[in-house]
Amino acid sequence: MIKNEVLIGFLIGLLANFIGLILAIFIFTEGAAVGVVIKQAIIEGFFTKLVSIGAVLNLVAFFIFIKKKQDYRARGVLLATVIVAISTFFINIS
Repeated sequence: MIKNEVLIGFLIGLLANFIGLILAIFIFTEGAAVGVVIKQAIIEGFFTKLVSIGAVLNLVAFFIFIKKKQDYRARGVLLATVIVAISTFFINIS
């Protein structure tokens, strides 16, 4: 039961991060296609910055779960955020 709640929170955290990434692309670019922007971001080395900006949307999911007293789902969102942060760190140093 607890593992399912953490897994749901984790998946929502990843989904929120992905949606935040797409929103960041739409906000900071001038109507370019998402795939093109992602490829260009990887080539120019600012993809990790876009992913980090996209993770801001995880705050919304986290605080919603905290307010609803769904602590295990909030832990899943936090876990997703930490994994994204560690991943961007390793991508950035390589």
